[in-house]
Amino acid sequence: MNKTLFHRILSSNAGIAALILRIPVGIILIAHGAQKLFGAFGGYGLEGTGQWMASIGLEPGYLMALMAGSAEFFGGIALLVGLLTRPAALVCAVTMVVAILAVHIGNGLFLSNGGYEFGLALLAATASLAFSGAGSHSIDGLLSR
Repeated sequence: MNKTLFHRILSSNAGIAALILRIPVGIILIAHGAQKLFGAFGGYGLEGTGQWMASIGLEPGYLMALMAGSAEFFGGIALLVGLLTRPAALVCAVTMVVAILAVHIGNGLFLSNGGYEFGLALLAATASLAFSGAGSHSIDGLLSR
């Protein structure tokens, strides 16, 4: 891989602000991904999530559940530790756009009505990390030095 490109992906001047954003967002994404992949925290696992996704038109449901759950779970881990933060954040941001448009947009903004406010907050946080990078307190920061 081109060293310059690799360095550009890993380097960041975001400082501690990115760490403060990465930790809660990473934890939230890990938990939501674990619900989809493993049925943890009251989730339905791949089979149940896949059936639900197919019922709302996201076909094939099992594959869509695997992709969304993996993006959230593994992307969340990457954000939490600050490893390949920009690509992980980008994948998570795209996942949030799909969730907002496919599931929540018709319910309005507010979460109490099944709306998109939570997805929008995660989209904003992951988009911000995709632009800013992991910051100095991260594995990316260590690797880019």
